[in-house]
Amino acid sequence: MTTHRPEVTMTTQETVRASGHTIEVSRPEKVLFPDDGITKADLVAYYRTVARPMLPHLRDRPLMLERHPDGIDGEGFFQKEIPDHFPDWIHRAELPKEGGTVTHVLCDDTATLLYLADQGCVTPHRWLSKADRPDHPDRLVFDLDPPAEDFAPVRDAARSLHGLLDELELPSLPMTTGSRGVHVVVPLDRRASFDEVRAFARDLAEVLAARHPDRLTTAPRKQARRGRLYLDAQRNAYAQTAVAPYAVRARPGAPVAAPLSWDDLDDPELDARRWTLTDVDGLLKENPWADAPRGRSLTAAARRLAEL
Repeated sequence: MTTHRPEVTMTTQETVRASGHTIEVSRPEKVLFPDDGITKADLVAYYRTVARPMLPHLRDRPLMLERHPDGIDGEGFFQKEIPDHFPDWIHRAELPKEGGTVTHVLCDDTATLLYLADQGCVTPHRWLSKADRPDHPDRLVFDLDPPAEDFAPVRDAARSLHGLLDELELPSLPMTTGSRGVHVVVPLDRRASFDEVRAFARDLAEVLAARHPDRLTTAPRKQARRGRLYLDAQRNAYAQTAVAPYAVRARPGAPVAAPLSWDDLDDPELDARRWTLTDVDGLLKENPWADAPRGRSLTAAARRLAEL
């Protein structure tokens, strides 16, 4: 497979046009991934290249920005509140939090995605709900967190989870996180509240862990896991986030969160960091989520789960 860094056409060395806006890319030569020589210009170019398949997974969703303006070896930070200096054309959503509100970025177009990259946002993390109904998620996420770097337990756990979801007649989509594990995403119809979704996810994880007590656990404390893979359902709550599909991770090599088909899990070369910023051609060769299933109700699935 031929790999290369995506190229971006700039009207000058420091500007890029997208979605009717001009983004000034400050210090495009700034190295963000020191071990790999990957610069801010490379990050901007990557996000422009993946914008078409990525934006449907970001549009209308509040974001938490993981920013590394001094590179991934510098001091990074997570940001929920949109900074005052962000341009007016970037969409926003003011949402309640305990004791007040937070105004989040909405990444609804390519220009916003590139602007965020220029601001050192290496990784956008998205809400599981949209801004118009923030209490009602349209995504349920299981995070399969392995006890070590070995990817085999993740592969096995994902298959087991897929099987149980099929029993409940819930379609699901796998994605490598670009970090250590896999996210399994279930599209929802937005009828259930976060409390209902989280309770369902917790119960499902308990059933799966009971089926495979030697391999899987729902224990949040690492000391209690005893080498078993953690079925994490805790992200399914108001204002919690999950890494966005196609997002770059702040790790050496610039791995990305890559949508998969279930057949992809049979690839012996697959691991959580299989795809990187420099593999963009291979990453975009197919879009496994192009025909993603419509969101389903949890009502019937919860009834089937109770019977189990």
